[in-house]
Amino acid sequence: MPTHTRIRMFNTKETYPNQSLDNDLCQAVRAGNTVYVRGQVGTDFEGKLVGLGDPRAQAEQAMKNVKQLLEEAGSDMSHIVKTTTYITDPRFREPVYQEVGKWLKGVYPISTGLVVAGLAQAEWLMEIDVIAVIPDEQA
Repeated sequence: MPTHTRIRMFNTKETYPNQSLDNDLCQAVRAGNTVYVRGQVGTDFEGKLVGLGDPRAQAEQAMKNVKQLLEEAGSDMSHIVKTTTYITDPRFREPVYQEVGKWLKGVYPISTGLVVAGLAQAEWLMEIDVIAVIPDEQA
C-alpha cells in the first residue's frame, strides 16, 4: 500500500517531446498531512504556455496551477508554509513577486527566491514550488 498520494502523474517523454527524457514524475505528492507541489511555471495542465515573454502572466498561471494542485491534494492556498521562487532575470522580481503576493496575501509563508541562469524550457521566465499542510481535522 503506497504511503503517499501522487497527484497528476506523468512521464517526461510525453510532456517534453523536445528532450530525450523518460522520467515518471507527478505534479504534487501528499505525504501524511504535507503536500509538496512540483515547480509550477506559466504552462497550463494541457501544456499551453501562458504569457510568452511576460513574467507576471507566467506567475499568474503558475499560481493558478498551485491552487488547483493543492485543492486536489486536500489543502488550499492558506495552508502554504514555504515557497521557492526562481526567476531568470533580476528585473522579473517585482512583477513575479507582486503577482505571487496577491495569491498569498495574509498567508505569511517562509520564502526563498533565486535568480537562475535558466529553467528547463527557454521560454519559462519563472518557476515556483510550494510546500503546504493539510490541517489536522482534514488529515
